[in-house]
Amino acid sequence: MDTRRGTRNLGSTTTRTTLLWVAVVVVVLVVVDIALVTLALGRTAPNAGDPAGPIPTFSSSPDSSASPTPSVSADAAGVTRRFLTAVDGQEAWRATGTTCGGPAPTLEHTVDGGATWVPVALGPDVSTLMAIRASSTDLTILAGVGADCATTVRTSADDGVTWTAGSPGAAGAGISTAGIVLATGVVESPCGRPKKAYQGQQTSVVICEGKVEWRSGTGEWVEVPVDGIRAVADNDDEYLLARVGAEGCAGVEIASLTAIGVTPETATPAVGCAADAATIGPIGLDRAGDDIWLWAGDAVSVSADGGATW
Repeated sequence: MDTRRGTRNLGSTTTRTTLLWVAVVVVVLVVVDIALVTLALGRTAPNAGDPAGPIPTFSSSPDSSASPTPSVSADAAGVTRRFLTAVDGQEAWRATGTTCGGPAPTLEHTVDGGATWVPVALGPDVSTLMAIRASSTDLTILAGVGADCATTVRTSADDGVTWTAGSPGAAGAGISTAGIVLATGVVESPCGRPKKAYQGQQTSVVICEGKVEWRSGTGEWVEVPVDGIRAVADNDDEYLLARVGAEGCAGVEIASLTAIGVTPETATPAVGCAADAATIGPIGLDRAGDDIWLWAGDAVSVSADGGATW
C-alpha cells in the first residue's frame, strides 16, 4: 500500500475545499459591497418625481462674520446709488456705491455747505458702499469688503484717515445682493429692485419703483404708492421723501410721510420744491435739524427751512 499517494490525495482535497470557501467569501463580499453602493446612491440621488432642492446661498451679517441669509433679492447689476449724510448746514458727506463687482465706490467730505468736496480714501479692500451715517464726532459706513463684498461696518473719528470696526446698524440700513441689510441681519426685500433703505429705532422703509414699503418692527410691509419716489430721509416722527414728476414741481419735490401707523392710503403732502434740481439719475437726501441737503445731478443744494425753499 502506497501511503504517500493517500497523503497527496488528502492534501489535494483539502486545497480544493479551501479554495472553494475562499471563492465563496469573495463572492459574498462583492455582493455586500454592491448592495452598500446601491443603497448609498439611492439615498443621495433624488427621486424622479421629486422637485429639485434649493441651492443654498450665503452672505455676511452686518458685523462682517459670514452667515447664511434667509433669501436673495434682486439688486440690479451696475445700479449706482447715492448716499448723503449731513452733520449741519455746512458739513456733510456724500458717497456712491454699486452692486458688488461694479465700479469702485467714492466718498467725499464738505465743510462749506457743498461748495467744495474733498475725496476720502476708503481703503483698497472696500469693494462697495451700502450706507453712510455721520455725526459731529465720527462717520460710519456699511461697506462690502473683499472680492466677495463681505458686509462690514467701519467707523472713523478722524475724517477717514483711519478706520475701526463699527457696530451693526451704526451706518443705517443698506441694500446688498442678499437683501435689505438691517442692524439685526439681512431680510428679504419687499420688492425686486430696491432703490434705498432706511432703518429707525422702530420702523424701516424701503424705496421701490413707484412706491414706499414701510413696516414697524418685524411686521408685514405696508405698500404706499408714491410716483417718482427717489430718496428718503429721517425727520423725527415722519420721513422726508424726494420725488420727481410731481404736479406743480419741475424739479425735485420734497414730501413727507408719517412714520407711525402707515397704511396704503397714507398721504404724502408736499413740503417744498427744488425747482432747479436735476430729475435724471439717482438722488441723495438727508436732514440735520432744519437743514435739508439734496444731491441731484451734479449739484448739492441746502435748504435752511426744512425743505420749504431752496
